[in-house]
Amino acid sequence: MALYRARVASSTILRSIFHAPARSLSSGAIETADTRSLPSWKSMISQMFTMDISSQIGSSMPLANMRIGTQIHNIEMRPGQGGKLVRAAGTSAKILTEPNRSPRYCEIKLPSGAKKQIDKRCMATIGMVSNPEHGAKKLRKAGQSRWLGRRPVVRGVAMNPVDHPHGGGEGRSKSSGSHGRVSLTPWGKPTKCGYKTARPKKRN
Repeated sequence: MALYRARVASSTILRSIFHAPARSLSSGAIETADTRSLPSWKSMISQMFTMDISSQIGSSMPLANMRIGTQIHNIEMRPGQGGKLVRAAGTSAKILTEPNRSPRYCEIKLPSGAKKQIDKRCMATIGMVSNPEHGAKKLRKAGQSRWLGRRPVVRGVAMNPVDHPHGGGEGRSKSSGSHGRVSLTPWGKPTKCGYKTARPKKRN
């Protein structure tokens, strides 16, 4: 599924949409209508954004135009940056606060359960990402993971001290001597045990 979103819809694209051959409006009605009486493109876009959201699954719009409780995905973190959050298969986020009541930010609940404040000018797509069965798929053999480009994972305790902080020692030990040691990444940074890696000012 393509998660790329066009930033600005051109007038040529909009004309091709509204004047498509498969439209419900007859072509004669469009040809005989006075161009001065037709609504402008901006008003037609605003009408598209303010339609019933329940019938717009797959549509992209700013969070300010959505209702509380809407399931969304492919969410921007900054206006115009592009979708960054909730892009995995079968995932969706939920809007917890009414975007119109807050001055700038909208609170959403991520699939992990964490709550995050997002600028309500950011774009998001309504609905859930397709293929929810992706996580339940089982690989038939080890070679199938290699077909997907996944290389084997070696435990740190099975390596030498030069290769990993957990390497070396007698038996299966991550420590040197009788003192315990926290789990580390191959580059020496703490991991697991609830270690926070995000900057405090960027967590919200």
